[in-house]
Amino acid sequence: MKKKFFLLVLLISISTGLFCQLHVDKDSAAKKAIPPKDRNMFGQGIPRGLTINTEGLTEGYIMFTPQNSASVYLVDRKGQVVHEWKGNYMTHNAYLQDDGSVIQAAVDPDFPVFAGGGEAGRLQKISWDGKMLWDFEYANEAYLQHHDLTVMPNGHILVIAWEAKTANEVLAAGRKPTLIPKAGLWPDKIVEIEPQGKSGGKIVWEWHVWDHLIQDYDAKKANYGKPADHPELLDFNVGDTLPSPVSQDSMEILKAQGKARRNATPENRGADVYHFNALKYNAELDQIVFSSPHLSEIFIIDHSTSTKEASTHKGGRRGRGGDFLYRWGNPQNYHHGDSTNEKLFGQHDVRWVEKGKPGAGHLTVFNNDIRNRDTANYSAIYEIVPPIDKKGNYFLEKDGTFGPGKPVWAYIAPDSVSFWSNFISGAHRMKNGNTFIDEGAKGRCFEVNKEGKIVWEYLNPFHGDIRKPNGDPISPMPMTFSLFRATFIPADHAALANKKLEPLNPQPKVFVMPSQSDKK
Repeated sequence: MKKKFFLLVLLISISTGLFCQLHVDKDSAAKKAIPPKDRNMFGQGIPRGLTINTEGLTEGYIMFTPQNSASVYLVDRKGQVVHEWKGNYMTHNAYLQDDGSVIQAAVDPDFPVFAGGGEAGRLQKISWDGKMLWDFEYANEAYLQHHDLTVMPNGHILVIAWEAKTANEVLAAGRKPTLIPKAGLWPDKIVEIEPQGKSGGKIVWEWHVWDHLIQDYDAKKANYGKPADHPELLDFNVGDTLPSPVSQDSMEILKAQGKARRNATPENRGADVYHFNALKYNAELDQIVFSSPHLSEIFIIDHSTSTKEASTHKGGRRGRGGDFLYRWGNPQNYHHGDSTNEKLFGQHDVRWVEKGKPGAGHLTVFNNDIRNRDTANYSAIYEIVPPIDKKGNYFLEKDGTFGPGKPVWAYIAPDSVSFWSNFISGAHRMKNGNTFIDEGAKGRCFEVNKEGKIVWEYLNPFHGDIRKPNGDPISPMPMTFSLFRATFIPADHAALANKKLEPLNPQPKVFVMPSQSDKK
């Protein structure tokens, strides 16, 4: 069975795609790229650790959490771990604070109901010396925090969460019956939390995608209208069709093989309808950007609203309430254009380029799984400039879509196909103008300059040992070295002032895949 599963993983690695390095031009697809015979998205069997280290690099460190681990590592430019924050639950990603602590999303051990990947349910703050300063649970049968978070300047935390809606509620809102799982849907919401004490949190603002839907399927149901006339709303009937049904016995087999989430059932397959996977806050604009890979779109909303205004179509600095101010990546979702207009494919980690960095105010995004019929799927980093008028409003182009037509900058591997992670991953601009990239599936971190040259590269060699409740190990395959996020931390970051940053002795043990004899 394990051999069959590994073969399946390798077969997934054969598909379509081509691109150009610095200027996005679909005509370049005529130059066909042939995927290497050993193309391996998960990086199994390749050398790990530091592989490229050139002169003149910006001084700094890389922060990441290994797969199946409760630790956050800080690694220097030589590939040595210089600090470790130790938590108590598996974590996906962490954000460094000026006081040296990290705020992270951790996986609650017994969250109920939800099963969409990226589940978390706990928000934690851990000091530089490993003390648990705050541990807040946001997980019950009605909602679950998942994937990403962002820390605001006032110390509040914005998180993504699912909220459970019954099949009857979904039907009444105008979704087609053929797109409704028996368990209903889990549309996303964004919640602002004010930490209180050691384990408390006050919800001070929230926004629900549920309040900003439109549908042209049934005039007798809620949200009826023409999606093409309302790009500020989400067509409730776009998105993937439901997965093929499975029996309960088959579901238990999938769980035993590690191919299904703990709370997955035959009835809730397809309930994670939008799967928001990233969000960032822009304090100057008082706006939030977030990503939906299932829709292949990024969205911007106004945070200057009250919670009540955020549930409507009026109010806030832009006067639009909680409606979308901007969206980009797939205009088919609001009934404009066709497949040739789709720009994003299962993207992750959208963020504004920060002040003081080249391209400030632009958006960067990791475009995970670009398709092209002539070649193999590949990934790219896009930098785009949203169209904004003199009054600060995002505007539609003459064809009724949100621009731009193409990125102002993009990174694609010279052969296109060797850079590919069809899920997780991230990228962000550095102060020197280079771009730091986390090729998530492979656990590969690298820095590229404006011309696309790789000036530093490191492949994560670590894997955690969190176990099942009964003590059994969790299979390291196939995501052995994968990284949901990795972040470049400059040496002059306030958190590192007066800190002793020398290689730990001993270093954390690198992970070696167990041999067949070890497994017996």
